[in-house]
Amino acid sequence: MYDIIGDVHGQASILKDLLKSMGYKKESGVFKHESRKAIFVGDFINRGPQIRDTLSIVRSMVEAGSAMAILGNHELNAIIFELKDKAGKPFAKRLLKYRLPLIQTLEEFVHFPDEYRSYIRWMRSLPMFLELDGIRVVHACWQDKNIALLKENITEGRLRKSFLRKISKNNSELSTAFWQTCKGIDFQLPKDLLVFDNKGQPHRSFRSKWWLNPQGKNFQELSFESRFDLPAYTIPPEVNGARKPYDEDQPIVFFGHYCLKNGDNILAPNLCCLDSCISRNGKLTAYRWSGEKKLTLKNIVK
Repeated sequence: MYDIIGDVHGQASILKDLLKSMGYKKESGVFKHESRKAIFVGDFINRGPQIRDTLSIVRSMVEAGSAMAILGNHELNAIIFELKDKAGKPFAKRLLKYRLPLIQTLEEFVHFPDEYRSYIRWMRSLPMFLELDGIRVVHACWQDKNIALLKENITEGRLRKSFLRKISKNNSELSTAFWQTCKGIDFQLPKDLLVFDNKGQPHRSFRSKWWLNPQGKNFQELSFESRFDLPAYTIPPEVNGARKPYDEDQPIVFFGHYCLKNGDNILAPNLCCLDSCISRNGKLTAYRWSGEKKLTLKNIVK
């Protein structure tokens, strides 16, 4: 069946070792398995020391049919950073928020501009999510209403520039669906309210457990934040909205993004986060799915 692989972030050597440990072998320069297919959850680029090699491995596998891949927020930032307006000038003046995470990737490709443009075109052909044989794969967050809205607006098998320009303005229901799908749902506090982490640092927002209804939860219960711990203070109902939870009778969702250096990858019988924080000296993680309806720890590979 499928081997779902978490965020690689330019760690090509570690990716090769993981693929070999799962029985993938190189044939004509491409990693293949005789009976299984790999699925990459996005974030192939940035941070690591072997970004070009990583992209080569993932793309060659996808094009040979031995893997599938979806886009992570890092690939989407790269795509938007390369956008041009109708006059051929950089769109939105190449906003700093898109450029900063890309510095290492851009440096690796400084002498290979045509190759980089080819990868950008290829990445625009990748989906933002997959639904396969009873499982779902997304980079950060599966919300049915967001997925439905993206399906309505991405209809040609690739991300059109007109769509991306609209998304980059961040002022619509569609852009919210787009960014929540690849970056998750941040809990935003009002301007006059701060929450302090275990080191005494103030925060106005934090990553939340998108699969829960936040009503009635405290900050600690709702937070899905790998960088700091929040207190068990009740969230004031005036600032705590509601959303439909992702129930255990829904299909299994595999995702990445959240840098779980410590803790379990299986969060519920149908929820698995495969980002084990390789970019911060963690591990590269995969789940070997073979049709089971509930996730099991024995199928986690690191």
